[in-house]
Amino acid sequence: MMDKVKDRLRQYWILARFDKPIGILILLWPALWALWVASNGKPDLLVLTVICLGVVLMRAAGCVINDYADRDFDPHVERTQQRPIAAGKVKPKEALIVFVILCLLAFGLVLLLNIYTILLSFIAAFLAASYPFMKRYTHLPQAYLGIAFGWAVPMSFSAQINSIPPVAWVMYLAVVLWALVYDTMYAMVDKDDDLKIGVKSTAILFGAYDRHIMAGLQIIIIGLLIVVGQIAQANWPYYGGLLIATGLSVYQQKLIFNRERALCFKAFLNSNWFGLAVFVGFAFDYWLRNS
Repeated sequence: MMDKVKDRLRQYWILARFDKPIGILILLWPALWALWVASNGKPDLLVLTVICLGVVLMRAAGCVINDYADRDFDPHVERTQQRPIAAGKVKPKEALIVFVILCLLAFGLVLLLNIYTILLSFIAAFLAASYPFMKRYTHLPQAYLGIAFGWAVPMSFSAQINSIPPVAWVMYLAVVLWALVYDTMYAMVDKDDDLKIGVKSTAILFGAYDRHIMAGLQIIIIGLLIVVGQIAQANWPYYGGLLIATGLSVYQQKLIFNRERALCFKAFLNSNWFGLAVFVGFAFDYWLRNS
């Protein structure tokens, strides 16, 4: 009996992608960027805890509802065939229950924050729940993912200072475009399978110009982050982190140059270091200011 319970919990763990924390980190970095700017490097401990745990829970919820939405597609895609629902190890109804539980836990955390952030959380929940279905109707689901993932930025500002200043929206736009880039790299891995089963993506939409479009977007992202630094009156540590992030963007372009699946996936994973580089720049900058 205990073995069955352990196996069931293990399948739920895998369903929520807790075994693959890369998605948590990529979603978490922009939230931390926002918190450090909003708080001048001194985020409220409760706000920091709630935002971090909320990111973990909502990313997990997003993965669960994504697999539910893709339950008829995943068995036909090489990379996703062994996901719990696709492999028949978790029933779709079970997945919905797990999704609701994760959302309720996240909402319970948000209730510890101000009313403005609580209201913003409803938008976050809608974006997370609707994103997986976008690939049926538009070739821009990666952009929609950016809108959903980036929502952590205005929520972080709201939670910390109960308002969303202009710098937050500049950062938000940078995050939306950043997600569009790294999720297009991710979509390049599944491009051949997606074409066969009729799933839409920017990797398909951009076609032969995928690398060029992403390079242009990466330049815009760096430009927007420079603007964020100017508004936040950042000093050399931040721009040093941004310089490293720029180098990582160049490296990602090198990885996807021949559109090899494994290297495109490696480029996607490398995005974590981009987010870290920007955060370390912010953290070191504010540490020097406050010391």
